[in-house]
Amino acid sequence: MFKTNHTRKSTVSIKMFINEFGESFPEHLKERLMDLDARCFLTRKDIPYRFDLKHVEHLQYKFTSGKEDPKAPYSKEYAYGQFVVLDGRLYLSESCLENNEIMESDIVKAIYNDLDSEGMVFDEGRNLKRLDDNNIDFVIDSILSSCPEVSQAYLDIVKGMVSRSDNK
Repeated sequence: MFKTNHTRKSTVSIKMFINEFGESFPEHLKERLMDLDARCFLTRKDIPYRFDLKHVEHLQYKFTSGKEDPKAPYSKEYAYGQFVVLDGRLYLSESCLENNEIMESDIVKAIYNDLDSEGMVFDEGRNLKRLDDNNIDFVIDSILSSCPEVSQAYLDIVKGMVSRSDNK
């Protein structure tokens, strides 16, 4: 099903995700996933084949809770989708992990509801739609339209890290 990784990482890059799970993904699907690599990374919790998509800079958005003190502000990071890999196939979940630090972006439901897919499945309490060469462009373009660009400061940090590793 997928390569065994005895020290399962909870945070992985898109490239690492494709290397571990994408052996049977079509080439176009892999290429389009890589379009997310500069802006996004994936996290997983208890289920090793379920990944939430987040922005690389962990941007926090301020909200008011509406609970005990409706005027009290709090901050959360958005998740822009959840990918699930079952039997070598990639699926998009109808929802993402939400907790005290993470909330689902509005784009998740919009993409899921508009997604044409012939392969729908149900896994561990989630409805999933299969991603393939026919619908991956819509999914990636929709995520990129909602997920912010990375900042120049972030690009400078990455450039500095890459140039130091090239000098070694």
